[in-house]
Amino acid sequence: MAEYQFIDTHTHLDGDEYAADCDEVIARAQAAGVGTMLVPAIDVASSERILQLCQQHPGVLFPMVGLHPEEVRADWREQLQTLRPLLNAHRSRLCAIGEVGLDFYWSREFEQEQLLAFEEQVRWSVETGLPLMIHCRKAQNELVAIIKKYADRLPGGVFHCFTGNALEAKQLLQFPRFVLGIGGVLTFKKSNLPETLVGGDPQHPTVPLDRIVLETDSPYMAPVPLRGQRNEPAFVAHVLRRLAECYGVDEAEIARQTNENVNRVFNLKT
Repeated sequence: MAEYQFIDTHTHLDGDEYAADCDEVIARAQAAGVGTMLVPAIDVASSERILQLCQQHPGVLFPMVGLHPEEVRADWREQLQTLRPLLNAHRSRLCAIGEVGLDFYWSREFEQEQLLAFEEQVRWSVETGLPLMIHCRKAQNELVAIIKKYADRLPGGVFHCFTGNALEAKQLLQFPRFVLGIGGVLTFKKSNLPETLVGGDPQHPTVPLDRIVLETDSPYMAPVPLRGQRNEPAFVAHVLRRLAECYGVDEAEIARQTNENVNRVFNLKT
């Protein structure tokens, strides 16, 4: 067992990639020091799977429900009409609404539907007090415009998988109850993320450590030196290590600060 505990705020443990060995993956994570894992949904079916999976690992796995932007189609209203009663029924168990957001990277075919579905789930966050787990690709201006409308009433959340530049970081950090999710991209050889986060002065970084949480986005985007493998929550230790190098602090301090950030943003029933 690791000498300190830390948290993976974003792992898709309900995925087919873990069908054969999910319990072993969770055990490896705990042995590596990952005492808590947050599990986002992408649609109705995954929301139901995640609720069941997390029930089997109380105090370790914490569920979310939500409609991912890449899953938004013409039937988005029907999906949300099914998700909302699920959210209401399990409100006390949920750590967030997610994974929600906007993604115009591949296509803008359902752009309007994405905007409407995201805003509806933002309203759910306001109504329930549950934070948001937000996915955004090639849509930051549109996303920020929606959040601004509700900023004073939103409880907060995570801008998941942040890989942007300093200007984009500052644009997101204007929302004081939100933090940036930092994952395996931080460790990639050609990544500009270390410079973006720290800026020119580690004593006065562009992104303060109290605005960062750790994540894997497993099974995707495994960190160096495991790049190309199936990612899993235990591997978040490599992100923690690289973050400590970037900010010039020890790993235990990264664990302490990011845990504190998670506890501030999420209402975990530990």
